[in-house]
Amino acid sequence: MEEFVPLIFFAVIIISLLMGYPVAFTLGGVSIIFGTLMLGPEFLSLLPLRIWGVMSNFVLIAVPLFVFMGVMFEKSGIAEELLETMALIFGKFRGGLAIGVLLVGALLGASTGIVGATVVTMGVISLPVMLKRGCSPQDSCGIIGASGTLGQIIPPSLILVLLGSVLNLPVGDLFMAAVIPGLGLVFLIFLWIVVLNFLKPSAFPPMPEAELVEFRKGRMKKIATAFFLPGILVFLVLGSIFLGIASPTEAAGIGALGAIGLAALRKNLNMENLKYVMKKTVTITTMALIILVGATAFSLVFRELEGDVILTDIIMASEISPGIFLFLVMLIIFLAGFLIDFIEIIFIIVPIVDPIFRHFGMDMMWIAILIAMNLQTSFLTPPFGFTLFYLKGVAPMGVKTIDMYKGMIPYIIIQIIALALVVAFPGIVRLL
Repeated sequence: MEEFVPLIFFAVIIISLLMGYPVAFTLGGVSIIFGTLMLGPEFLSLLPLRIWGVMSNFVLIAVPLFVFMGVMFEKSGIAEELLETMALIFGKFRGGLAIGVLLVGALLGASTGIVGATVVTMGVISLPVMLKRGCSPQDSCGIIGASGTLGQIIPPSLILVLLGSVLNLPVGDLFMAAVIPGLGLVFLIFLWIVVLNFLKPSAFPPMPEAELVEFRKGRMKKIATAFFLPGILVFLVLGSIFLGIASPTEAAGIGALGAIGLAALRKNLNMENLKYVMKKTVTITTMALIILVGATAFSLVFRELEGDVILTDIIMASEISPGIFLFLVMLIIFLAGFLIDFIEIIFIIVPIVDPIFRHFGMDMMWIAILIAMNLQTSFLTPPFGFTLFYLKGVAPMGVKTIDMYKGMIPYIIIQIIALALVVAFPGIVRLL
């Protein structure tokens, strides 16, 4: 009977989450109840020590700093200027608007890693313009949603920071491992835009010549201000990590300070904006870390109940191959993404499968990148994809939810293809 206790514990957690109870308090509350009943009151003395050990992790300081950097980019207008400039640079081409949105999504991903800020900014600025130019709501929502989620695989990425903490992997190495898969995903989306414009010429029509002529009057100045300074900041943040000059946490500090400097140069640094950025940073960071506290309690109880041992024994007894196990885990994570948030998946599912992957002797850096790419799809998959929520909140009247769902389908397929390519060619993550 005892061997079923961890499975019952896990089932109660999942059922409670699906019933709509708050994630952090579900993880922490159910864990404390099971821990006290099954392990005795002395279990409660272990929990504060475990939580303190996790929360004192120096790497986690990067979370609020990267969040601050991303929100400051959004509030200072840098993201808006990038979008407007990119749209006009590529606007004369058929599909140029979509390419512009894609490249801005990649650039913002490399500078912020905050999906909410990126999707909202691009939705507010680009979606009305694309609809005005005759782009279909379905295609417009699809490219904006897909581009906005690129920050989850292109470093610096919040997913990679959290995965590094859970899997005990160097975050700087994860950032380097994610560069080529991230750029490969951007290339696949670019190819789809090209193909889509052949199959459906009306998908992304070019911008009117009159607007392009007006833009060209101050073209060089606009391009310089939109790309040069943010580009330097991205280089300082990622370059300092890749060259070994700074740790990810120190580089995040550089990014946060640089974002403040860029906002000051644009004369958008004032007390009102600073209060907004700090409040948003505290809200996002607190949400992530309080879930981490609950997840720590869950992980402690699950392992004290020997749930990881029981699960490993079941897998070994079934004589399942490492490849089949990897496929099953990827499928579970993909399906879980339809129902629960990526933070919940990282803190609930990943710690359970981690020892089994290590038992099989798999490259954990490769596994981490696969999980990150898989988790990226959770932002696009209905009904609870966060990108869908963000986009619906800022979409103009007349854009239906079903248009968003249909628009995301090609990009979910593209992400699955990219994931399959990294599975087939694991050496990709070690090239840098």
